[in-house]
Amino acid sequence: MAIAELKEAVTLLIRIPLLWIPGIVGGFFTAILWLTLFVSGAFFTSRLFVIFVLVLLFFTTGMLSVIRNNEGTVRTLLAGGVNYFFRVLLPLLVIGFSLLLVFILGAITFALLGLGSDIGLLTVFLFGIMIPTLMLTYFFDTAAVFEDRRVFASIQRSILLVSEHMTEVLSFFVVSALICAGIFFGLMIVWEALLFDKLKPIMDFTDAQREAFTPDQLFAMIGPDGMWITAIMVFLGILILLPLLFTYKACFFKKIAGSAVIIEQQTYGEYDSKGRWYKY
Repeated sequence: MAIAELKEAVTLLIRIPLLWIPGIVGGFFTAILWLTLFVSGAFFTSRLFVIFVLVLLFFTTGMLSVIRNNEGTVRTLLAGGVNYFFRVLLPLLVIGFSLLLVFILGAITFALLGLGSDIGLLTVFLFGIMIPTLMLTYFFDTAAVFEDRRVFASIQRSILLVSEHMTEVLSFFVVSALICAGIFFGLMIVWEALLFDKLKPIMDFTDAQREAFTPDQLFAMIGPDGMWITAIMVFLGILILLPLLFTYKACFFKKIAGSAVIIEQQTYGEYDSKGRWYKY
């Protein structure tokens, strides 16, 4: 299991408090999106989502630059965000467009075969393509920042590293999933405890009522106070998860990429009697 890199990530987060800034920004944005969804619906939320993702990408890219340079300064964070923003954004767009194109082509193929109405088959196809692709390209941003690689080179580097270290990468994903599940369920317990009086009627629902229960009914049940409590829980979750997972990802990348560091060969020279190299 990739535990040593997790310990290294926690140490970095303690030693460089600046690494928590993307978590603060991401948590704040997510809470705003949640409240906007409650107040204005999905129309404005979807537009804010695009803007917030781009701004958050700037901070997470700067965060990777801070880890790379081992410098906990605001200048390093901002400079890294500026210098590597498009090097991370463009591969992300390529991956997203490729997934969309494959899904569209698959949907067209299923429609021609008369299977276009089979939602279950389309869902299996989507996840069957999406999950391996995301796993193989997961480290494209770290490759772009840590190794100064460009669009396709960063994607290729990620695929190569994941393919060569599949067992270790799977361990990394298992640990990451356990971290997410632990924090999610911990915050969920706190959320339910704070809103117990409002959620108590659900315990008396019949099976039919539970199946017909909708998000709008939940919003009405918890009310404005519950929405603010939910926003705070969401903020705390992103605040913890985003810095931890990105720092863990960076530390793990450094480990699996370390064996591939290019060492300049000295062709001309000789060793003396003490084993010291003298280059001509």
